[in-house]
Amino acid sequence: MDVIARYKRMKGFNVLFPWGWHWTGETVAGASERIKKRDRKFIEALRVVDGVPEEELKKFVDPAYMAKYYTDYNREAVKKLGLSIDWRREFHTTSLHPRFSRFVEWQYLRLREKGYVVKGTHPVVWCPNCRSPVGDADRLEGSGVYPEEYVLVKFSLDGVFLPAATFRPETVFGATNLWLNPDAEYVEAEVDGERWIISRQAAEKLENQLRKIKVLRSFRGRELIGRKVKEPVEGREIPILPGWFVDPESASGVVYSVPAHAPYDWIALKDLQENPKLLAAFNLSVDEVRKVKPISIIRVEGFGEFPAIEASERLGVKDQYDPKAEEATKLVYKKEFHRGFMKENCGVYAGLPVAEAKQKITEDFKAKGLFDRMYDLPQKVVCRCTTPCVVKVLQDQWFLNYS
Repeated sequence: MDVIARYKRMKGFNVLFPWGWHWTGETVAGASERIKKRDRKFIEALRVVDGVPEEELKKFVDPAYMAKYYTDYNREAVKKLGLSIDWRREFHTTSLHPRFSRFVEWQYLRLREKGYVVKGTHPVVWCPNCRSPVGDADRLEGSGVYPEEYVLVKFSLDGVFLPAATFRPETVFGATNLWLNPDAEYVEAEVDGERWIISRQAAEKLENQLRKIKVLRSFRGRELIGRKVKEPVEGREIPILPGWFVDPESASGVVYSVPAHAPYDWIALKDLQENPKLLAAFNLSVDEVRKVKPISIIRVEGFGEFPAIEASERLGVKDQYDPKAEEATKLVYKKEFHRGFMKENCGVYAGLPVAEAKQKITEDFKAKGLFDRMYDLPQKVVCRCTTPCVVKVLQDQWFLNYS
């Protein structure tokens, strides 16, 4: 920047070269919050790496003071570099600098006049402590992670729905069982007038997503192991089986199994069928569980009737904890999505490419009230204030319309 400024001056241009300091956002506020919380590791880094004197550290509980301290320190460093800045035009990005604040206000008014600032309802990464959206620059952990939309497939049990979260709703035709974590805490709750069984964490997440939630009771997943639910397509009864791999922190905490097309489901089912002791511990009939068979619903070049089984065998996957299981999953999902076609047992969707069927099935089943949706983060995100973030759906908020 300095090289360009000097070059243009030499060419006779009147160059404007101001200097600004970034004070706004969670970067400074979050750092100050960590000092308030007496974050030892962070305070030690400021003390040792940055050389901040002890008497100054105590004042860093005020974010404005902390920002000013580093501004004064870094200004001297910039001056020592000899950059040709017009220091009369120095500013920092907060309302504490009224002239700059008015400039930003003017920018947004012009953008709104041109239709680039719009109101909308969108899911955002949200810090419950700071009560604000958290962008990449404001995170301690989880850079590049944003909300993902899960489809919730509603399996029914005595008038209550168990909404299983998935990215592959087209595979509902091949569902053979549900997985619940027997040790996880689940709740029966009223969700917008319906009764759902979801993980405790899922209920908390949905409250941030414009849902009306009323928890009626809580229980461990093992209470439902062995019960049968009805899948939403044909009303077939399928069993609820134990799966410790089901993470109650992930989406709804309910997973449906498609062993013909999901390697993890096939391996978990096989492990369970080969473990009579475990089945007995849950009063599950060995014969009944062994009757659970894969249902093939997708035809794809390069695989036979059961792609998940073939991929697992080709890669030599030993059990559900084998890293190769993830490799097998990616292989099958990619091939089926890009080259797969729905089979004859998929009703009106038979013959459709998987990518097209996925969208159409989702739209049709949502319209019938058999599918729903929720948002979640695929990885952990932590705000600079050290608070784990969630997905919050913000209603009637202002956004810049980059598209």
